[in-house]
Amino acid sequence: MTVSASSRPLPARPLFPCARPRPSARAPAPPQASPPLRRRRRPQPGAAAAPADRPRGARAPSPTMAYSEEHKGMPCGFIRQNSGNSISLDFEPNIEYQFVERLEERYKCAFCHSVLHNPHQTGCGHRFCQHCILSLRELNTVPICPVDKEVIKSQEVFKDNCCKREVLNLYVYCSNAPGCNAKVILGRYQQVPLACCYLLQDHLQQCLFQAVQCSNEKCREPVLRKDLKEHLSAYCQFREEKCLYCKKDVVVINLQNHEENLCPEYPVFCPNNCAKIILKTEVDEHLAVCPEAEQDCPFKHYGCAVTISDLHKSLEQKESKIQQLAETIKKLEKEFKQFAQLFGKNGSFLPNIQVFASHIDKSAWLEAQVHQLLQMVNQQQNKFDLRPLMEAVDTVKQKITLLENNDQRLAVLEEETNKHDTHINIHKAQLSKNEERFKLLEGTCYNGKLIWKVTDYKMKKREAVDGHTVSIFSQSFYTSRCGYRLCARAYLNGDGSGRGTHLSLYFVVMRGEFDSLLQWPFRQRVTLMLLDQSGKKNIMETFKPDPNSSSFKRPDGEMNIASGCPRFVAHSVLENAKNAYIKDDTLFLKVAVDLTDLEDL
Repeated sequence: MTVSASSRPLPARPLFPCARPRPSARAPAPPQASPPLRRRRRPQPGAAAAPADRPRGARAPSPTMAYSEEHKGMPCGFIRQNSGNSISLDFEPNIEYQFVERLEERYKCAFCHSVLHNPHQTGCGHRFCQHCILSLRELNTVPICPVDKEVIKSQEVFKDNCCKREVLNLYVYCSNAPGCNAKVILGRYQQVPLACCYLLQDHLQQCLFQAVQCSNEKCREPVLRKDLKEHLSAYCQFREEKCLYCKKDVVVINLQNHEENLCPEYPVFCPNNCAKIILKTEVDEHLAVCPEAEQDCPFKHYGCAVTISDLHKSLEQKESKIQQLAETIKKLEKEFKQFAQLFGKNGSFLPNIQVFASHIDKSAWLEAQVHQLLQMVNQQQNKFDLRPLMEAVDTVKQKITLLENNDQRLAVLEEETNKHDTHINIHKAQLSKNEERFKLLEGTCYNGKLIWKVTDYKMKKREAVDGHTVSIFSQSFYTSRCGYRLCARAYLNGDGSGRGTHLSLYFVVMRGEFDSLLQWPFRQRVTLMLLDQSGKKNIMETFKPDPNSSSFKRPDGEMNIASGCPRFVAHSVLENAKNAYIKDDTLFLKVAVDLTDLEDL
């Protein structure tokens, strides 16, 4: 029920579930079976309200709106009417919270329209945050209620602890959603200092999806709490690990520099390039005995600038040249002996040389002829050589075998792919069902009222005319948390006597989780409405359920037969451009159940 402010003054203490009722001055309160509640006396204009804990006979404070340092700038007139400040829960204001259920108007500040923080109620019956009501006092010398323009009197303002308890017990989603799916009460949501102590049951101090700073001193990287252990053991650049060589604990970011420059056990190559690997601590010992180490000549004092290493190198080069010359000499000696045996001892030297030269020429010509014949024979053999052809055939056979194996593997992979596709389609269907269910749960109401938003009206009506989708159902709603489960059903092209001319709207009783505890048949009055989006004229139909009808008995299946108005609204009225029932191809339907005399479980 929406309550709007009017020019008529409201009572000083309206009836809210979280506020203590005040009996009217004109009509006495009816007698109660239980002991009577202690009533607060209405303060007279100009008189300050005495606190409940003031000793008898103590002088009342001044009625003016004075501020005290003890209460951090809170007007004294407001403090005197507090019912107590021993509340162990609180939350931080000026933060957007995502409530599990839609935030009711009674829990919103009349000034800032946010959730009430330390709510105070005025004499005109409206609630404000403590900070907001102080702001009203600072803005105007005489504070005015922004809702009904009534003067806010300090002696009529009191701290509404009952409302505060209800606000603090509202459920909100964690700010780390959708990663964290926790639902916590608002009072235990965030760490807030209360009387020099902190809440021990703070959700964000335990939430696994809350970003926290790495515990290593120099690491500034934010990490999710659930990943902190893995970050510290594997990824943090400022974690300590043991050096592979000296086994000391070193910060990872400095590990390479430690190994190359500081680690005494790090292996290095000899500076003299003697191909030996030694530890860094043993370099000096090795250089004393290294065969490649440079040493000064013993005659350096007499002017010799040659080092021993240079002398060794030059000696090695000269020794290798001497060995090459000795081998050349031996080869020449063998050739000379063969030459002497060829010409004989008695022949003259010159004729023998000429004969020898002619034989050399003939032998060179014969050798050239032999080379030509060999080339021709090789060419003829190459023409009839089948080895390249056989090798090519073998290569083709190997490729064919490989292709056959690949074909078998492809068949197996194709079968596996089909299986995966089947599983993926099953998962997609399940995800679609879950998404649909979550949407229904998010839009579910538990106060016996349903606001049904029908989008794409033209397309859905065309489908109804063609017979594809004759009717559409709304999301389900409940009369209470454990009440009747209900929904609405609409025929956009009409049903029964309204087919083709009217929009038909029906009320449906569905099978619920608590049907065995409810009274049957369903007897509550039902109102069907078409909302005018300009707020001028709503179309409304109300009916009382027939207790003898099967539509209102306890459902045996998923839902009962729908009952309602087949000629709810004519198409000519609904689709008339002068009316505002359809805007942006969208219309709104409302179903309201009268909850009078309905017991809540």
